[in-house]
Amino acid sequence: MMLMLEIVTTDRSLVHEEVEELEVPGAEGYFGVLPGHTPLVASLAAGALSYRRGTETFYLHVGFGFAEVLPDKVTILAEVAERPEEIDVSRAEASKKRAEERIASSNPEIDLERAQIALSKALVRLQVATRVHQVHK
Repeated sequence: MMLMLEIVTTDRSLVHEEVEELEVPGAEGYFGVLPGHTPLVASLAAGALSYRRGTETFYLHVGFGFAEVLPDKVTILAEVAERPEEIDVSRAEASKKRAEERIASSNPEIDLERAQIALSKALVRLQVATRVHQVHK
């Protein structure tokens, strides 16, 4: 049994294919989905979404939005979604460095929560960019 997986942003469709399972970065933590899953709607956090077809696992960076899970279909509506090959590693490294410097700063005008979110996003982008398998176009 398979699941239809659709991943879309406001400006494009990234994935539309049948998968055997996936792991989604929900706002309350990662959750797995197999065919026949109980219907649910969940908020997304920034994270690495993975899905499996056969023996291959594919990864994407997704962030914010919603996941609608039905027994035979999962729709991911994300504000941000990137394939590993689309991630600019040097830019993600620079974002990580900037966020770490802001967090380490004693400047009271620094928004620590925003800096921690930026660091988290940069780390996920770097993690996804270094995955061996990439999502097919």
